[in-house]
Amino acid sequence: MNGRGRREAAGGSGQKKGRERLGGGRKGRDRGEMERNLIYVERNHIIRSTGIKISAANHPRKQNEVRCMVAMATCSYSVSKNSVDLAIDPLITCRLCLTEVSLQDTYELRDCKCLYCEKCVRQYLQVLITDGSVMNITCPDAQCKKQGRMEADEIEELVDVGLFERYRRLRFQREVDLDPNRTFCPEAGCDTVCHVCSTSASSSIENFKPTPVDCPSCGLQFCSFCKSKWHGPLTCDEVMFNGRQEEAGIPFSSAEDATIKRCPVCHVPIERNDGCAQMMCKRCKHVFCWYCLTSLDDDFLLRHYDKGPCKNKLGHSRASVIWHRTQVVGIFAGFGVLLLVASPFLLLAAPCILCCKCKVCKCCEEDEESLPT
Repeated sequence: MNGRGRREAAGGSGQKKGRERLGGGRKGRDRGEMERNLIYVERNHIIRSTGIKISAANHPRKQNEVRCMVAMATCSYSVSKNSVDLAIDPLITCRLCLTEVSLQDTYELRDCKCLYCEKCVRQYLQVLITDGSVMNITCPDAQCKKQGRMEADEIEELVDVGLFERYRRLRFQREVDLDPNRTFCPEAGCDTVCHVCSTSASSSIENFKPTPVDCPSCGLQFCSFCKSKWHGPLTCDEVMFNGRQEEAGIPFSSAEDATIKRCPVCHVPIERNDGCAQMMCKRCKHVFCWYCLTSLDDDFLLRHYDKGPCKNKLGHSRASVIWHRTQVVGIFAGFGVLLLVASPFLLLAAPCILCCKCKVCKCCEEDEESLPT
């Protein structure tokens, strides 16, 4: 009896130990599975408590273990600086300064959605507004397919008050200069915008006809073309070259020592403080000589300053002029050599291109014929 009881007791204890080992094995498997899930979670930089599988959700001990492991994973995730940088605040490479900045320090353009660091965008706008290029401010990336435009409300958010006022003033002046139906009064101290008669206004500068314009503020009557006092039957050329300018308006002077002259095409006033004698009008992009007002649009080699009254008056040394001409000749010669070298290859490749194109067309026709009607 005692031996039998001992055997039963031993058997019961053995079964109990087996169950404990079995339970321990299950616990080990559950814990290993939970650790693997937590490692997977940390590598993906996202904490998901629902990703942990619990085989016996009703056991409070296992629930407490899971909560502790999730809390430990959350703490290690928040402490890891690299993981936080990758998941929350990634680094963006600015295409202007070519440096990596955090996402919170970038600015996204509204039109094209391009990202730049905010400091570079502010400096970009400051340079353009200071230089007077305010009519068409686009994305600074030349390879941007959309070439997004920056409107006034977007520019106002990025620049200070004084710079934005300059932007508005320059943009308004530019709009008036380009509008054939409006012009500024040339009287000193009078910035009134006067209306030009629509019958004489034209969208083309070459077809523009002079007409008298009356300023509603100061009462000055001036010519809409040369901005001098209305000269009646005299043409603008006669007034300009005979020196019959009055005090009103800026004189069109051809004298060499004059600091202010008018563009020979659009007659906008131009002031020359320093630099060479080759001038380009910012309004009509006309290139001319400052001294004699001769057109230099087609004079790529600047041969105008080799002879005549403007000889050696360009304002550059002889060596710089020769270097400029060498560069121009080199560019044209390079294009010629490139075309000469590439022409045989183009002739050889032309039949292949045509054959491939014909083959594609035939395939398209066969596909269309095979379609059920």
